[in-house]
Amino acid sequence: MASPDFDIGQLDDAQREALQSYTSVTDQELSAAVPLLQRSQWNVQIAIAKFFDGEPPDPVEEARAALASSPPPHPIDRRETLLNGSSSFPRSSTSSTREPAPRIVPQPESRSLYMPPVLLSILLTPFNLLYRIISGSFGLFGYLFPFLPRILSSLARRSPARNSRRNTTGRRALNPRDTAARFIREFEEEYGTHELQFFEDGYAQAYDVAKKDLKFLLVVLISPEHDDTATFVREILLSSEVGTFINDPQNNIILWAGSVQDSEAYQVSSALNCTKFPFAALIVHTPQDSSTSMSTVSRISGLVPPSAFIAKLQSSITLQKPALDRIRATRAEQQATRNLRQEQESAYERSLAQDRERTRQRREAEAAKVRAEREARSKAEEVQREAQKLEEWKMWRFQHIAPEPGTDAKDVTRISIRMPSGDRIVRRFPSNTSLEELYAFVECHELLQSNAPTPTFQKPADYNHQYKFNMVSPMPRTVYDLNTGGVVGERIGKSGNLIVEPILEEDEED
Repeated sequence: MASPDFDIGQLDDAQREALQSYTSVTDQELSAAVPLLQRSQWNVQIAIAKFFDGEPPDPVEEARAALASSPPPHPIDRRETLLNGSSSFPRSSTSSTREPAPRIVPQPESRSLYMPPVLLSILLTPFNLLYRIISGSFGLFGYLFPFLPRILSSLARRSPARNSRRNTTGRRALNPRDTAARFIREFEEEYGTHELQFFEDGYAQAYDVAKKDLKFLLVVLISPEHDDTATFVREILLSSEVGTFINDPQNNIILWAGSVQDSEAYQVSSALNCTKFPFAALIVHTPQDSSTSMSTVSRISGLVPPSAFIAKLQSSITLQKPALDRIRATRAEQQATRNLRQEQESAYERSLAQDRERTRQRREAEAAKVRAEREARSKAEEVQREAQKLEEWKMWRFQHIAPEPGTDAKDVTRISIRMPSGDRIVRRFPSNTSLEELYAFVECHELLQSNAPTPTFQKPADYNHQYKFNMVSPMPRTVYDLNTGGVVGERIGKSGNLIVEPILEEDEED
């Protein structure tokens, strides 16, 4: 038997896979699952079958235990044996009444038709044709003499062998759940309402529940054709003391009952070696035999007083209860350990999720920082390129600004311009000078004042220059918007005072 702290690292890959497959189906603890798989030669299917059907005790291990527990023979006893000529061995004072209780899955009464192989069918074809010819001849004979079939049928009904083989119950085979529901309904119709809580499913399902929940399975089998059935049900099973005992939650009893007229109950009676009706058996998990065994710890046949019925069940329950309590305590401890492990794993997963979230946020912040730096660098480079193109455009536009007309020139407009720096510039422009020329003069004023020779520049490609200011007449306030176009003679007249107002970003957005 492996200890609860069995080291899984001692198993190879195939054994670990078999252990995982077995525990996923049975949900059994490692301390019991590993020895069972070892006894099953690590065959998962055999181990699962042993878990659900019960594992019979190993005769070799029982013999070894009996030899180990038996005291050595005393020399006096040996002499007495030789003198008396007796060859008997010392017997134990206690004898176990436990019998293995198998898990019964009802088999259908009808079997599928056997289909012989093709070669065998070919060989049997002449016999099949001969049978059809003979059966057809008998059919023709019965048609010619219609009274003969009725006579033969009446003779066949009188035959005792024929009657013994016929099923006179007329009960339809149902699945285990429907069979249990039919039994409960017929039981209530026959004996009235009662307080017993029958298990409303098949024997195998009740067997599994009792094994999983460590409860006692009380199997009651009755035969409606038996003379003692009605007395047993009314005076024993439906008595108040028996009903109270069965329904007591402290006894942990699951009550399953059936009629041997049904296939499932008949198969259960055969498996439990029932020889007399009415019959009751108490089945429970016996960990002292094996970790998966279910045994019949009490059998009651025939009519007994209710007090004796309860006393026998109570003695068996009292005898098996300590072992079940130990298993429950072990399971509770293992469940608590499992819950603690799950809580620790959940806490670890939450902590890991938080760490992952913090890592993700840090990575996103770093990526956003890198992206912002890249955008700022790209924007600075763009601003630098725009500034360089602006300088190139100013140099190109400066070369195309017409010179100021002379003092004797006619048809000119005299304009006084106040710059954003506060300087005032007075200059004459031809009356037919476009308003854009006036804006270009203000834009290139610094270059005009330097009077330095400049090389020839070309207009920058892919550059659309936009003026960042407006020419405004203060009294009355008039904005000479460049988009409206026109010439200075028409827009301003012979003379005018203009102010250069820079365009703010908010004004540009508006």
